[in-house]
Amino acid sequence: MGVRAQIGKGLEATLGRERTSRVRRIERRTRQQLADKLAPPPAADQPRQPAPAAPAPKPTSTPAKLGEPNDRQGGWTPSDPFVPHPKATTTRHDLLRGLHEVLAPRTYLEIGVNQGASLTLSRAKTIGVDPDFIVRHPLHCDLDLVKAKSDEYFTRPDALAHFDGVPVDLAFIDGMHLSEFAVRDFINVERHLAPSGVTVFDDVLPRNALEAARVRRTGAWAGDVYKAVEIIARERPDLVVVLINTWPTGTAIVVGGDPSSDVLQEAYRSQVPYLEAEDPQSPPQEYMSRSVAVDPADLLASEAWPLLIAARESGDPALITEAKETLRAIPTLG
Repeated sequence: MGVRAQIGKGLEATLGRERTSRVRRIERRTRQQLADKLAPPPAADQPRQPAPAAPAPKPTSTPAKLGEPNDRQGGWTPSDPFVPHPKATTTRHDLLRGLHEVLAPRTYLEIGVNQGASLTLSRAKTIGVDPDFIVRHPLHCDLDLVKAKSDEYFTRPDALAHFDGVPVDLAFIDGMHLSEFAVRDFINVERHLAPSGVTVFDDVLPRNALEAARVRRTGAWAGDVYKAVEIIARERPDLVVVLINTWPTGTAIVVGGDPSSDVLQEAYRSQVPYLEAEDPQSPPQEYMSRSVAVDPADLLASEAWPLLIAARESGDPALITEAKETLRAIPTLG
């Protein structure tokens, strides 16, 4: 490995990927400016070539559309400085891989396929739903890949027919980064969950208000999905909601779903003004600092998972209750 590569790797370990990229851009720009100053002047008999016309500046009066780079910054706005929080060393895909291993799900449902990076982890019978996926990763599962918006998909009479009547053991909600979509996705998923099923939410721990914006401005972007987790935890105390310190924007799991419950559906309309409130957002301080989150290693090492598998096989609800209490006992980083 070359010296520059070694230095870059060290910087990423110390500063993080986004800051290191910014340092590299500044360094390249500085080297180019120095090279321009040191370049020899053109020969007297060779007329200097006119400098190319500068490109017309891009308009700055219109904010970036949802999911598009902010051209005023030449790309995404840097999302730091962050609220101080424990450094995360586990990604959402690392966590999801671990959950597939400890749960050995029979069925896996994913909302928000994108390029298939998380689908590639599944070995179960799988359904992926996304209106605009472009799968670029190898897949190794019995898969029904559906090009549809999730709201529309769950209205289909044959939704989840691919599972042949087996309920959902593991679900991953990673679609729109907007809280109202995330709440509706959970309402729809819960109707099909096994009693021992586990639902995973991505992007629930923004590290500052900018990452929590509903209109994307940053590379690492959580949106306001944190509101969905807040509402689920508040309206459904029967569920266990565990926040997890994963890189970059945090995850959560929900355990103990009840397909017959209509509590969230009834509460949804009254929560719409909060869910759809325009930017700027105000994530809870404890979410940004991650003091209420748990370490991913502690979560994956929990004794809750064999209890949930035993409950799946035996149908004993007491085992689910025990698993939920075990998850609640995992110490938080605060």
